[in-house]
Amino acid sequence: MKVELIKQEGNKVSFKLTVENDKFEAAITKAYNKNKGKYNIPGFRKGKAPRKVIETHYGKGVFYSDAIDIVFPEVYPAAIDELNIDPIDMPSIDVEEISKDNGLVILVDVEVKPEFELGQYKGVEVAKVDDTVSEEVINAKLEEMREKNSRLVSVERAIENGDTANIDFEGFDGEVAFEGGKGENYNLVIGSASFIPGFEEQLVGKKAGEEVEVNVTFPEEYHAANLAGKPVVFKVKVNDVKVKELPELNDEFAQDTTEFNSLEELRADVTAKAQEEAKTAANNELRNSVIEKVVANTEVEVPEVMVNHEVENQLMELNYQLQYQGFGMEQFLQMTGKTMEEFKAEFVANRREEAVRNVKTSLVIEAIAKAEDVQVSEEEVNAEIQKMADAYNMTVEQVREALKATDLKDMEGQLKIRKTIDLLVDSATIA
Repeated sequence: MKVELIKQEGNKVSFKLTVENDKFEAAITKAYNKNKGKYNIPGFRKGKAPRKVIETHYGKGVFYSDAIDIVFPEVYPAAIDELNIDPIDMPSIDVEEISKDNGLVILVDVEVKPEFELGQYKGVEVAKVDDTVSEEVINAKLEEMREKNSRLVSVERAIENGDTANIDFEGFDGEVAFEGGKGENYNLVIGSASFIPGFEEQLVGKKAGEEVEVNVTFPEEYHAANLAGKPVVFKVKVNDVKVKELPELNDEFAQDTTEFNSLEELRADVTAKAQEEAKTAANNELRNSVIEKVVANTEVEVPEVMVNHEVENQLMELNYQLQYQGFGMEQFLQMTGKTMEEFKAEFVANRREEAVRNVKTSLVIEAIAKAEDVQVSEEEVNAEIQKMADAYNMTVEQVREALKATDLKDMEGQLKIRKTIDLLVDSATIA
């Protein structure tokens, strides 16, 4: 293989890649063996015609395209290593020559990461982040625990705001019940605004056993187009009226809901955890402040292709989150009332600024790691694998078996980023 740089302007690189004839011939043979079953040649059973015969019938270059698809991925990585370039997109290729003397000669155009000069990244000044925890925060966390351990108790009185009404309901558009408008034994918190505007307010003052017709109008932007902006009637029966009963915050509460014997012990534990959370949050905020300052000190022309890749990754991440929650993208689009094209255009518009910022940050941190020769040792990788093993209750060997080579490379990359940020924070001036 021979590589010849033709030109490099900005982040556009062109080079000539020559593959020896023997190597390309081997790729043609692979392409023939892969595709020979597709050709019907008189006098031969399907898939049994020799390569020369197929080439005579269909042309000498019949297998060239597939052969290039085979050989190019084999030689391209070595070519970019030799040129010491870092591509950010798929290359475009143009075949210049195929001959016995010169083999396969390809012209390659590819976008690479931009070159730029780093601004000040050591000794940047950032404000100290307060990590103290107030009594109000501690009390709020204890109240959250009371809420989690609350129970609903039936009451014999009319519904008030804040109550939970257990209801049966069915919605009608004129005289016709509409799809998705029916429910039984549904617990509705009055005042939660979880139903159509105006629905919950019309239940206030009603008692268990009463039936009521609730008149509401669907919002104009409602996801179901056949109901958007329409006035409808819900026939509702109140089955029960319940109020939330909170347990008292005392020693008995601590004993019943936690491993502690007294409220004092519980409060001390909540305080310690809150202080640890505040310390972690303050540290993260400090690190983010340092990164923002460092990135702001460097001018980088962010390639559009990297921004597009970042937005695509964010869209993919959203799709994974939806699947995790039991939704598909199709269901999500139905709920939002948008087509995929409309949603994607809106998503790109909303995320573009964030994507540019993320890409620039990544480029700057990577450049600093290179300038400072940040390295990740085998011991550090092993320590990270041990953390994973502990977190998932697995052995180190099981984790290693589960990790692919790309996973280990990603892990090493994340460790390098973390060490680089540590370097920046350690050198920062905290005022």
